[in-house]
Amino acid sequence: MSRSYVVTGGGRGIGRAVAERLLGAVGRTGRVVVIELDPAALAWTDGHPSGARVTAVIGDAADEAVVERAADAAQEAGALTGWVNNAAVFRDASVHSDSTRVLLDLVTANLTPAVTGCATAIRRFLAAGTGGAIVNVSSHQARRAVPGCTPYVTAKAAIEGLTRALAVEYGPYGVRVNAVAPGSVRTERYDEFLDRRNPHDAARIEREMGLLHPLGRVARSEEVAAAIVHLLSEEASFVNGATLPVDGGRSILARDPESHDAGL
Repeated sequence: MSRSYVVTGGGRGIGRAVAERLLGAVGRTGRVVVIELDPAALAWTDGHPSGARVTAVIGDAADEAVVERAADAAQEAGALTGWVNNAAVFRDASVHSDSTRVLLDLVTANLTPAVTGCATAIRRFLAAGTGGAIVNVSSHQARRAVPGCTPYVTAKAAIEGLTRALAVEYGPYGVRVNAVAPGSVRTERYDEFLDRRNPHDAARIEREMGLLHPLGRVARSEEVAAAIVHLLSEEASFVNGATLPVDGGRSILARDPESHDAGL
């Protein structure tokens, strides 16, 4: 049976890495549908070696009409097997400097695509009677907040709660819902952030990011994608309602003045 998947925010970074990895799993007749708001970010799908097995849908992943169109395109090629909610909005805001309306709009901008994607996928899974898997992309910030990022932290914490709620409600119908919580990831956005700094500041930031992650570096998009694709697969068939940290140990590191070098 042909398998098809939908990936939101599939133009760059983690989303593109997930789509590229899934293209190796769908066979000759399955399909990976990527939803992306920025048309320029979908240039990688033009003339792709996978041909018709990759389909681009331009639009907002929070828009039900856009998401339904993507689901239709996936099901045209085979059974809708998995859905990845990766689309996100990155904008700093704080309660002392921004209005409540701005804060709530930013929370909504990050939460709505996940809710819309989950709802669409689950309805399709139930209608087909096949079950399926959903992976929501959260963040280490859902549990370890970063100052100045209140709306993003709030939305990601809500996405992890959504993941657990849906896993419990729809697990009996063969629907698994999990999440991954990346630490910092070397995406286009990360590299652009460094490029805007002078070489000295960029090197300092890189050193600091290495200290935040026990593995001494930030993740590659492909490493996060590998975890997501595993959770979508039958090899994770009894994993449900989990949030998997893919952060190199960042979420468990305690940088304490009393810590000491292991002397290795």
